[in-house]
Amino acid sequence: MMNLKKVGNSAMVKMYYEKDCNLDALNGKVIAIIGYGSQGHAHALNLRESGCNVIVGLRKGGKSWPVAEKDGFEVYTVAEAAKKADIVMILINDEVQAAVYKSEIAPNLEPGNALAFAHGFNIRYKQIVAPEGVDVFMAAPKGPGHTVRSQYVAGKGVPCLIAVEQDATGKAYDIALAYIAGIGGARAGILETTMDEETETDLFGEQTVLCGGVVDLMQCGFEVLVEAGYKPENAYFECIHEMKLIIDLINKGGIAAMNYSISDTAEFGEYVSGPRVLPHDEIKANMRKVLADIQDGTFAGRWIAENKNGRTFFNSKRAQLAKHEMEVVGKKLRDEMLWKNDSDLDNASN
Repeated sequence: MMNLKKVGNSAMVKMYYEKDCNLDALNGKVIAIIGYGSQGHAHALNLRESGCNVIVGLRKGGKSWPVAEKDGFEVYTVAEAAKKADIVMILINDEVQAAVYKSEIAPNLEPGNALAFAHGFNIRYKQIVAPEGVDVFMAAPKGPGHTVRSQYVAGKGVPCLIAVEQDATGKAYDIALAYIAGIGGARAGILETTMDEETETDLFGEQTVLCGGVVDLMQCGFEVLVEAGYKPENAYFECIHEMKLIIDLINKGGIAAMNYSISDTAEFGEYVSGPRVLPHDEIKANMRKVLADIQDGTFAGRWIAENKNGRTFFNSKRAQLAKHEMEVVGKKLRDEMLWKNDSDLDNASN
């Protein structure tokens, strides 16, 4: 199988499905899932139900330890799990991976082992450098952990990205494909990429559109309506709550399906007012600056430094957002809605 180190615009992108994966590649191998949060619990449970031998590695005394034990897993310290495992999947937060890897995982790796990630950040920015003789691959679901789990239970799957950074054994692709099949990703489709491309596009999408862009857009809309004298509850419903309804339509059938489902008045407003709020040339110019910071390591350096310096900026922004009227009003409204105990959201906090 071809390992694309750099996927250009003209490169043929390879897709894999269940027919291309052989779970037998995991036979006799112990898989250590490091971390038991949203992604960790989903990977561990799905792999076990696919017939794999799974253990969990956690910080001693951490809150996830009894949760993983209750779910029936053998739980060890990270170092113990890494020593017992043939495949080590690191599913703890990006900002702590490097320190945990250096102190607890690296000393216990052996030639022929595989080191796996669901996001390429620490490989891309060389915070983790695997030794020769060890396979390095990425199995990245394109969805949150609770969705990876719920889709698997429903007999479906979440699309995944696959990348092999280091193929020491000559079997890294087979192992990576089998791993993704084990968590259910092959049911939906597996897209071949590289760790560099996954990291850069993932960070870009989060910052400019999915998180940074959408949150700022919703906040601005909410503030404009409230400052104009409209009720905050109405502003919340119009600019925030309905966002999911629109995105669900796009997710199922593209923008055309969304436009088909909304009124012609709304669609006309999309054409005449969208570009006024978000002028394309200006927005794209700003996005290119964000992308440049991601590509040259400026953003990664800032995030690494933020964590080393006590997260002062990060924590202040989080606290500021929590006090914003749109969050206060939104919580009050959600508490009064019938779906306030949505099981997906409960699982997301595991």
